[in-house]
Formats: sequence, structure tokens, C-alpha cells
Amino acid sequence: MDNSAEIFPVVDTDGAVIGKATRGECHGGSMLLHPVVHLHVFDRAGNLYLQKRPAWKDIQPGKWDTAVGGHVDYGEEVTVALRREAREELGLSNFESEFIARYVFESDRERELVNSFRTVVDELPCPSDELDGGRFWSRDEILANLGKEVFTPNFEQEYVRLFGKD
Repeated sequence: MDNSAEIFPVVDTDGAVIGKATRGECHGGSMLLHPVVHLHVFDRAGNLYLQKRPAWKDIQPGKWDTAVGGHVDYGEEVTVALRREAREELGLSNFESEFIARYVFESDRERELVNSFRTVVDELPCPSDELDGGRFWSRDEILANLGKEVFTPNFEQEYVRLFGKD
């Protein structure tokens, strides 16, 4: 179960901290902008690793999502959060990341300032028990499943934004 009392930074659209709030407040419809990190993990063949969200998650349970995604803790730097989440979720610690983009994602429950990165790995990620598994997907597989309730809406929007549909 997610900890609804966990403290997140509240930020402006440039990522500057302007306050703090609980996970429950941030995910409860307040629309307080809070930062997250995403790491897109590719293999050398260009396939993209996706994680399957467990059924107990408070947002989008059971859907396929970005390989690594997590919240930035209050007082934590974005790059530190990226490394922490990659280690916790996929056991990745020795990787080089490249910043791709920062944008605001908004759903009916929350607003996130998404900090997206990418990396290429030679080893198979090892999903933790925080996840319900994961696997590499080809671009064709991803494109064929867009709009079919297979992926989280955030992943679908981000994938098209960053990597296109053509």
C-alpha cells in the first residue's frame, strides 16, 4: 500500500520548490504540482523495457508503464531520485542517463512535473517486488497497443511526445 502521509515537494513549472504536501493531498484531487522522475530503459536493439504496475497501486493498477517512475522526495534532487528509483525498482545502479524533457502531466486526480531521462543497458533489469514484473517491448508492439487500455495514459502520452508515432 502506498504511504499517503509521505511528504512530496510542491513545485512550480520550472521545478523550483514552493511548498510541500502529502502523497494523499497530491493524489487526492488538489492538483498540487509535484515532481516525478521517469527513466526509459532501452536495450542495444532499441527495444523499450516497461514495468507492470501492481494491483495495489493507487494510480493505474495493473497497467504497463515507463520502466522506472517515481516521486521525488521532499529535499531530494531529481538526479538522486532517478538513481534511487532505478535501484529500487529494477536493480539498476551502473548506468548513464540522458535528460530528455520536462513537462507537466495532468490527470483528473493530480498534476506531476515529469522529468524524463533515457538509458541503454546491456543487462536484463531485475524488477523488485514493488512491481508486477516487466519486459522489453519492440516499437511495433508498443504502437499496436496504444489506446487499448494496456498502458497507463501517462506512458502513452509521454511515448508519443518523446518518440513519436511514425
